Amino acid sequence: MWRTQLPAYYSLTKNTPEPTHRIVVSARQRTVLLGEGGGTHQLSRKGATINGVTYEGVTELLYLGTLISNDNSVEKEIQRRILAGNRTYFAAISLFRSRLLSRATKIILYKTLIRPVVSYGVEAWTVTKKEGQALLIFERKIFRRIYGPKCGNGEWKSRTNRELEEMSKGENMGKWIKGQGIN
Repeated sequence: MWRTQLPAYYSLTKNTPEPTHRIVVSARQRTVLLGEGGGTHQLSRKGATINGVTYEGVTELLYLGTLISNDNSVEKEIQRRILAGNRTYFAAISLFRSRLLSRATKIILYKTLIRPVVSYGVEAWTVTKKEGQALLIFERKIFRRIYGPKCGNGEWKSRTNRELEEMSKGENMGKWIKGQGIN
């Protein structure tokens, strides 16, 4: 059925270009994400014509919930994941603000609810120092909300990064991401 909606499907599977070429086709939107051009098909930055069907070229494509760009940049994907983590936190904010749950339980909630949302697809990321810092900032923001401020000498202060690192026993998202990478 969907093959009739995408007439060039057969030609893509039968006569694929050389292995260095990458084509991702969306049957619903009739879009194509292009790598290098060449082969027997007409490929360009603007689009592709395969067996008389023209597909629009795109610079970014959402595929299985992951943003794929033609320049292999993951910066926008990481920002999307951080925003998704924020949405997850605020969806479960009643749990994180509850006085009935201990801090340890809230940390477990963070690790099982929020961290997987933020780190979806991390195996394929090449994280730069700037992007790693953005992820650590996000994690410390959540930890500050979980642990809350501290009272010293009659005044309330926000916890420092060092205190948060000590409380999490040196485990942070940066180290966890490095452990999840493809070896």
